[in-house]
Amino acid sequence: MYSTQPQSQDALLHKHAPMVKRIAYHLAARLPSSVMVDDLIQAGMIGLLDASKNYDSTQGASFETYSSIRIRGAMLDELRRNDWAPKSVHRKNRDIMNAVKEIESTTGQDAKDDEIANHMGISLDEYYKILQDASTSKIFSLDELELDDGAVSRSVSSNTRTEPLEQLQREETKQLLANTIDTLPEREKLVITLYYNSELNLREIGSVLGVSESRVSQIMSQAIIRLKSRIQSH
Repeated sequence: MYSTQPQSQDALLHKHAPMVKRIAYHLAARLPSSVMVDDLIQAGMIGLLDASKNYDSTQGASFETYSSIRIRGAMLDELRRNDWAPKSVHRKNRDIMNAVKEIESTTGQDAKDDEIANHMGISLDEYYKILQDASTSKIFSLDELELDDGAVSRSVSSNTRTEPLEQLQREETKQLLANTIDTLPEREKLVITLYYNSELNLREIGSVLGVSESRVSQIMSQAIIRLKSRIQSH
């Protein structure tokens, strides 16, 4: 395990500070300007120190891989503690999820924007406003699921050792998520891939797709809601 003596802590923080900053700016790129990057970095540094106390090299994962999970998890915990989203935003997100689920279970096809809006009894502009509010009010829930070795998983405990059943469940969750992403409409799947795999920010994705950054936010929110709806169905 990593030593946590004061001298080694300073060296540890200095060595891995760029990784903490990279993760912080990656998260901050899709959060409101009211979220201070310095707050994310501070939480990430705490996560880094926590990782140094619990890392066990005999478990196979490198310290960089293990600590990146703990760093991102610490930042997400900080965001959850300071969740500024009104209850109405969460309620409307659930309404969209239910609408998507009902439409797709009935038609067997991807629920389209206008179909979802009609099902909810609102205009298309109102629907897009809800998606925009969802993208700027709270961290995307997909970060709570495992996308790859660099993504956070809420199932990661304070110790790297896990029971065989827990490990199996984690692998099954990753496989389910990957399979479900493959079922998304092409544009939504591309946005998810560019964001999580290629680590492009929303502005860069907008340049690739030829749409505005706000439209990318809407597509991302819709993709997340659709994913959660389909995963719940499983």
